[in-house]
Parts: sequence; structure tokens; C-alpha cells
Amino acid sequence: MTKTIFIASAEPYSGKSVVTLGIVDMLLGKAQRIGYFKPIINTDPAEFKDVHIQTILSHFQLPLAFEDTYAFTRAEALQLLNEQSQGEMIDTIISRFKKIEENYDFTVIEGGDFTGQGTAFDFESNLLIARNLNAPVVLVVSGDGKSISETIQDGLNLFHAYQSREIQVLALVANKVHADQANDVRKLLASQLPKGVISAVISADKALQNPTVSDIFGHLDGRLLFGGEHLSNQVDNFVTGAMQVPNFLSFLKENVLIVTPGDRGDIIISSLQANLSSSYPRVAGIVLTAGVVPEEPVMRLIEGLQNVVPIIAVNGGTFETTNKIAAVKARITPDNSKKIQLAIDTFNRCVDTGALDEKMVTYHSDAMTPHMFQYQLSKWAKKEIKNIVLPEGNDDRIILAAGRLIAQQLVKLTLLGNPTEIAASIKRLGIDLDINDITIIDPANSGHYEDYVETLYELRKSKNLTMEMARDLMTDVSYFGTMMVYKGHADGMVSGAVHTTQHTIRPALQFIKTKPGISTVSSIFFMCLEDRVSVFGDCAVNPNPTAEELAQIAISSADNSMRFGIEPRIAMLSYSSGTSGAGEDVEKVRRATELVRQQRPDLKVEGPIQYDAAVDPVVGQQKLPGSEVAGQASVLIFPDLNTGNNTYKAVQRETGALAIGPMLQGLNKPVNDLSRGCTVDDVFNTVIITAIQSQNA
Repeated sequence: MTKTIFIASAEPYSGKSVVTLGIVDMLLGKAQRIGYFKPIINTDPAEFKDVHIQTILSHFQLPLAFEDTYAFTRAEALQLLNEQSQGEMIDTIISRFKKIEENYDFTVIEGGDFTGQGTAFDFESNLLIARNLNAPVVLVVSGDGKSISETIQDGLNLFHAYQSREIQVLALVANKVHADQANDVRKLLASQLPKGVISAVISADKALQNPTVSDIFGHLDGRLLFGGEHLSNQVDNFVTGAMQVPNFLSFLKENVLIVTPGDRGDIIISSLQANLSSSYPRVAGIVLTAGVVPEEPVMRLIEGLQNVVPIIAVNGGTFETTNKIAAVKARITPDNSKKIQLAIDTFNRCVDTGALDEKMVTYHSDAMTPHMFQYQLSKWAKKEIKNIVLPEGNDDRIILAAGRLIAQQLVKLTLLGNPTEIAASIKRLGIDLDINDITIIDPANSGHYEDYVETLYELRKSKNLTMEMARDLMTDVSYFGTMMVYKGHADGMVSGAVHTTQHTIRPALQFIKTKPGISTVSSIFFMCLEDRVSVFGDCAVNPNPTAEELAQIAISSADNSMRFGIEPRIAMLSYSSGTSGAGEDVEKVRRATELVRQQRPDLKVEGPIQYDAAVDPVVGQQKLPGSEVAGQASVLIFPDLNTGNNTYKAVQRETGALAIGPMLQGLNKPVNDLSRGCTVDDVFNTVIITAIQSQNA
């Protein structure tokens, strides 16, 4: 059974890194431990570490040391070749690779980059290494600047070179193909490759191909004056600012880098103003040439501005600097999470990952690791795209998360708030989000406002709600968003970044209400630990549940555990295990455990049980020998809110675990609450689980 795949190209800047990122991401959704190996790297790590290796290790948090991911530098390998010691080189590569293979479920191998001297060496060494490691390959060919026939011929030549060496080719990916050529390239590749070889075409994308200001800064011998927080700005165009301002402004294009002498205060100020204006394209950054910085009044003016684009000062002349900028090639770097995610999303969109998975004999594990869990969440969300309403549409965290969610095509989104303010925030934050891809509603000015007011009045008039009170409440974003869910105009709601938990869930309790047979609304967190995902409940809603409520929380938590791919083994937590303890609190847990067994005999449950006995196999078997749950619990039910909330936060802070939630359970339709201290990742993950909940609502 093969546990490896080799990714190879035959030219520089083919976009091989996009394919590598996509494949590693795909594999991490299926296997616990993924290894990465690049036999030959371009530069000596003592001088400059390979950026792509750092990106792979950092983004996917692979437990590999940099020095273990390669065997030779290009110079070392060429020296061995010159000394006719090719066998020694291959033996060392195999030895290094086997150390990784032995410790990982699957290993991704990446071939040479063709960016140094001796590109013929890269080609031959890729063939030699793939053959000796007995690794099937995915080939990558670039269509950048090529005709359709040239792209096809290059791809077929590369395929036949590997086939002639009896190397199994799983797929051929034509990358950076002009959009107008994509369909023709796709059809011709599919028709000319042997049946069973997967073909894919990735259209040219300037967001992937064009450099960032950071890339350019790294190639210029300059210093950063302002805007360090925006170095990730993408550069799609550059222009020399050497004319009068009115003429200069007419040359600005989207994501433009402006190159101008440092004493041109008029160009600098007009560029910064254009970036703030909704009438001009976005400015990516400014490069000041000739070793001159702006005069003191101009510098003082810039220092007083907020969200200033990067301004870089260099000693070289304008012409020299412009030539250097034109030669910069884009890189996917560890700090550019936006471009990394775009690369992964592009791969998933353009390559038939299901067919590729069938071709790859992968290791499958029953364990649910955090990366597997998040991978599965995205897959589940995409099965049935749902519309989620976010009432706090003016909050930066909400807007940033919205950009990621829409970019990955995981959900449809409705943001509540002022459309003009939200549009301005999108531009200010530099998010690549088309405002037409989301729905923005100002509740008081919505066409549904009167209908929602009438509906709320009819639902709550028996509770002494007047029509005037209904009108007032329906201007509240929590009530308006909840009513959208109630009326079916949205599939679920996520709020709480600004509002309290009570403010978020009160409307849901008033008119969405609980599912039949359920009287207790509760919550769970998905705790993504280093090697597993556990379900913690209830850590957010019920202060001191009764035995009956605790049993209901446990059953709801187990059902949701199954829904999200985690086999439920329920631990009803207490300060004692088994029959060793006594007291009111222990008896409540013991009673709740019996109720779970009576109501759901299909579930594995143990209680009362201490936390260590629930999760540690050795302690579990010591305290409760023979238990199906002790030592391997996946659903942990806390006896009260004080214990649950403090425990989840302690585990999160002390272990670095990702806590996804809280996810409310028991409501007829999904409404989920955020913490007011939530991060963009929290918003992102909570929206996804809300969308998945709504698929089954």
C-alpha cells in the first residue's frame, strides 16, 4: 500500500505550491499525521530558509523540524553529481525519506523548483527520486504566456517522460491557463491523456500570481516608513508618479503600487487621499525613490493618518526601482493566510479531489483530529448552502469572517446594519469581498419590517406585548434576525460579538422555541485538542441543571456529537467516580446517568466519573475497570455552568485547544451565541456549524 505522492513540474513558477497546499489540506482531512519532504532545496538554510517549506509546516502545523524536510541543497546535490556520486545522493534521500515515512500516515514529496542553475538537473532528479521512492506523481505544467497547443504539448511531454520511466501518473494539472483558453485546454487534455489519468485546469488568477507589497519590499534594499500592518496588500499594477497630480490620478488602477521620488509630496498626499476616496481604485502601497524622504510637514501629516498604506523608501532611482519591481515573482508565504486559503480553495474548486482520492491509496484513521474535523465541517457546509443572518454587521470581526466564508463558498450571508457603513468597512479592511455577494439589510428600512412587526405582535400579544412595543423591538437587530429565521428568510442566526448571551437568545426562546420533547435549551463546545475533538456541555447556558435537565443535555450533546462525526461516549462528570462518593451533587449526576440509560439505551454513558478517569485510559481503568467510556470519553457533561465554563476556558488556555462554539441545542431552528471577546476564527467556525445545523433543522 502506497503512503506517498510526488508533486513535480518541469519549469519555474508553474504554481506547484498551489497543488501541494491543496493536496496536503485534502490529506489532513483523512489522516492524522501527514509528513512533508522536499529532497532538494535551492538555498542553504543558514542563509535563507525555503519559504515554501516554512509555509507548509506553519500553516498546517506539521510536527516536523525544518531540517528533517530535505536531504540536500542544490549546490550539495550538484557537487555529488559532478563527483559521479549520484548513487550516494539517492541513498541519502531514501534514508531521509524513510525516517519520515515510518512516523507518518502519508507523506507528500515535492520536486525541484527549476529556479536555479542547471534546470536539466531538476528534471532528471525528479524522475530519479520518484522512481526510487516508488511514488505515484501529480504533474504540474504552466500555461502562463503560452498558446493552447504549447500548453497541451508541454503537458503531454511531461506525462510521457514519467510514463517512460514506469512512474505512475495520477493526475496532470495545467495551471495559470488564460481564462479564454481554459475550456479548450481542459477538453484536449482529457481526450489525449490515457483513461484513468486525471486532468485538471486552473485558470490564471491575479490574486495568486501577483505579488504582495511584502514580496516587493523583500526584493528592495529599502526601509519601511509607514503601513507595516498592510504589507499583505496585493499589487496588481504599478505606476510611476512623475507627472502633475491631475494627469497622475487618471493612471491609477485597482491595487496599484505607486513609484515616485521621495520629494514629490504632491503625489504622495494625492495617492493617500485617492485610497480613502470611494471614487478611486485602491492603492496597495507607495515606493519612494532617490534616497529622499518627504519633508517634515508631509511626514507629520502622514503620521496623523489612520490605516496608511505601506510606504517604502529606497536609495535607487525611479527607473532602476521600477525594473526591480517588475521582476518580482509572487510567493505564498507563511504570514499570508489569505493567499494560502485562496490557493487551497482554488485547488478544491478546479481539481476533482474525489477522483484523486480514489487514485491515492491513503491511510484512513477512525480518530477525528482537529484538522479532520474542520475539513469535514467545510465539506458538510458545502453540501447544502444555507443562508445565515449576522445581526452585528457593522463589527469588523463579522465583516472579516464574512469575507472568508464567501470566498470559500461555504454559506450565503445576510448582514444587518447600515449598507453604506458596511461597504466603507469592507474597503477600509482591505477585504476581497464583492458587496453584491452578500445581502445587507437595515431593519427599520426593510420591506419585511411591517410584516415582522405584525407577526411578533400576534405571537406575543397574549404576553401583554403591544403593537408599539412590537415596532420598537423589531428595530433591534437580535429580534429582526431571529424573526428572519422564524419566517424562513434565513436558515440560522449567529450573534453575540457585541450583545450579551441573553440579548441573543431571548427572542429565540420567545418565538422560535424548543423542539418537540425538549424543554431544555443547552450548549456544547467542540474542543479541538491536539489529537482529538471532544464535546463539552453545557458550558454557556444552564447555571444549575436538575438531574432531568442534565440527562436531556447529555442526550442532545450525544446526538449532535454523532451529527458532527464524533462517536459519542458520554462521561457524566462529578468530583467522584462510580460508587465512591456521596452527597447531593453526586446523587444528581448519578440520577441523570440512570435517566440517560433509561431514555437512550443505545448510548454509551458512564457516571458519576471524574475528568481524569474520563479522558486518561490508565486512570479510567484503575477507577472504573471494564467501562466502555472510562479513559476514552468523547462527550463530557459538566454538572453545572460554573464547572463547565471554567473547565473549557482552562483547557483552551492551557493546551492551546481551539474551542468551536458555543452551539445551542434544543431550539426548533439554529440560533448561536458568540462571546463578546470572540475572534474572527470564532465567528467563522460558529457560522459553519450553524449552517450544518440548519441542514437538519
